[in-house]
Amino acid sequence: MVENEAQKLTNEQPAEPEVEAFSFGDPETVLNDRIIDGLGVWLLDNGRYYSTPVSLTGLAKLLKANAYHGPILEFKTNMVMRGFQGNSVVKRRDMKKATTDYNVFANCYFKVYRSVYGEIVRLQHLPAINMRRCKGQDCYGMLNNTGQLIEFKPGEVIHIANYDVTQTIYGIPGYLGAIQSMLLNEDATLFRRKYYKNGAHIGYIFYSTATGLDEKTRAKMKAAIEKSKGLGNFKNMFLHIGGADKDAIQIKPVGDFSTKDDLEKIKNISRDDIIAANRMPPALAAIMPGQNTSFGDLEKVDAVYQRNEVTPIREDLLEVNDYLPLAARVSFDTPSNTAV
Repeated sequence: MVENEAQKLTNEQPAEPEVEAFSFGDPETVLNDRIIDGLGVWLLDNGRYYSTPVSLTGLAKLLKANAYHGPILEFKTNMVMRGFQGNSVVKRRDMKKATTDYNVFANCYFKVYRSVYGEIVRLQHLPAINMRRCKGQDCYGMLNNTGQLIEFKPGEVIHIANYDVTQTIYGIPGYLGAIQSMLLNEDATLFRRKYYKNGAHIGYIFYSTATGLDEKTRAKMKAAIEKSKGLGNFKNMFLHIGGADKDAIQIKPVGDFSTKDDLEKIKNISRDDIIAANRMPPALAAIMPGQNTSFGDLEKVDAVYQRNEVTPIREDLLEVNDYLPLAARVSFDTPSNTAV
């Protein structure tokens, strides 16, 4: 009977080796749509007001997406406001808020207050992120916290906007072409931060052909690898398989993000796109020059920037003088170092 059992086992076909694979990490979605493809202006709320060509809330969120875009626009606002001469009609704090809106959204708004005689006695800043152009001529409204539109009287709002070639309702900022670079810069930073925070440093495939790996052993190995992530990572793992040859366990490297310069390249390239889109000289963008290089004479750089970027923005903002009486007009003092 023993011989019969032995003969039976000999005649059986060898069992097919079981293949088991599992992935490390969750799947990530890839956004293929371009943000600027959806640009357009339509009447909303039963035809009461025009939608903005691009999400103003999205533009506001971009200010915190990376270490360059928001600070550059804040710096540009400070440069524009340097030497501002206000008065009781147009106060400095209102003009600074309007300048910030103009740099971020390419739109800024003032509410007009008039005396009983019809003279303008005060211009108050209105937040551009909530302002909308209404259907009527020279009519504007402001969205409140509940999304309801509060309409102003015709002529009660002064709107200063950058010109857009696709429509004449709202202004469009010039940095839209760098939105993908702004988000890429943020994604690269978040990827590296998550890489170190969760300890997912497994850039390899754990490959095994050992016959001694039963289901229980495989479960223990899988648990040991998963526990190597998180705090206390880079743990060592002991593995013993009796009777297996030296090639039964192999580690197949796939890629190691920590040993490459991908992060630095991505950060530098996206940074250059951001400062170029904002037309900010690298010397004034608070970045370090490369090795064996310098940014030259900062006084000259500042003077050129004042003449080519700051002065045109000031000229746009000074359109408020078209509505103000002569005694209430505002101006900007020109710094003495603008001559090059």
